Amino acid sequence: MLKLVYLDYAATTPVDKAVVNEMNKYLSYDGIYGNPSSSHSFGFLAEQAVENARETIAEFLGCQSKEIVFTSGATESNNIAIKGIARTNKHKGNHIVTSSTEHKAVIDACKALEKEGFNITYINPDKGGKITTEQLRQAIKADTILVSLMHVNNETGVIQNPSELGAITKERGVYFHVDAAQSIGKLPIDLSDSPIDFLSCSSHKIYGPKGVGFLYIKNRPTVHIQALIDGGGQEFGIRPGTLPTHQIAGLGRAIALASGNIHDDMEHAQKLRREIIGKLNELDDVVLNSPEQGGLPNIINASFLGVESQTLTTSLQNEVAISTGSACSSGTIEPSHVLRSMGIEGDRLNSAVRISYGRYTTLDDIDNAMTKLVSEAIRIRDYSKPESV
Repeated sequence: MLKLVYLDYAATTPVDKAVVNEMNKYLSYDGIYGNPSSSHSFGFLAEQAVENARETIAEFLGCQSKEIVFTSGATESNNIAIKGIARTNKHKGNHIVTSSTEHKAVIDACKALEKEGFNITYINPDKGGKITTEQLRQAIKADTILVSLMHVNNETGVIQNPSELGAITKERGVYFHVDAAQSIGKLPIDLSDSPIDFLSCSSHKIYGPKGVGFLYIKNRPTVHIQALIDGGGQEFGIRPGTLPTHQIAGLGRAIALASGNIHDDMEHAQKLRREIIGKLNELDDVVLNSPEQGGLPNIINASFLGVESQTLTTSLQNEVAISTGSACSSGTIEPSHVLRSMGIEGDRLNSAVRISYGRYTTLDDIDNAMTKLVSEAIRIRDYSKPESV
């Protein structure tokens, strides 16, 4: 029997054992378990662990540690950046620009602001999923206060160019937010001389624990941003609540590992991608929805024409873990809003699946999984063919 192969790394990654070991130092009675806000030695030790993680992240990104605000993950970071800046700067304007291919955490945050009277422009990408500089120039208006565009698309692996897009926002004096949940630890990001004002990250996309992430805020001490919740004033008053020391320490360790492994991880992903594409080419009527060149190598989105995607993923669920798109939208049966925004419709839209992989995926995993996937796609097609009269 084929072992279960996990090919859904874009949804979440396994936690690296070194990260688990780091987190364990801050959990039990014989560890550093104090509240980092407490004014005694237990609290001081926990606070030092938090600040060490903050310094590690800042060094990795080329920014200052005081510009890193810990959150529960990219969804919360996106909401703080988008809603916080919008509400704080409503006196300057009420227009926000984003794209129709963003993660639901961004799109739904913008929809919530629409109910508050903000105007949102959703840019549709070109057929390859890219947002052009000309599109952004045309979308920005005199009353635009914020542009929010993701770095790497979580369903297709399409990479936007934040430097080129951010140059336009800087020129127009507009805040620029980037959702980097899928790019942190995979693509180089240097914030030391960047037009990015806000950047969101989730730990569980980079072999860290779920439930923690951060928001980078350029020149944070001088930027006023309205908090979403009220509380004890932790994280500079932007994200109140007792800090989860063990999770933050785990995030810091995951970032340190990403810093050392980023080149090897990408070479490994490229090798796996070539193997997957080779296997897909053995099957007729497979259309690639991800970029053939230049996309994030960890994500492949493909349509198995004539094979309904939900049927395929369900039939494979005990042997190969793949998805029909974003895990955050898995409770719905709606076709991918990302692919639809790229102009993909009909059979190609309804037969699309996402294959994503990472540090612990082996070539044997790919060989076994793709053999099963191709075989199952053929079986479903043959079963679905009308009987000859």
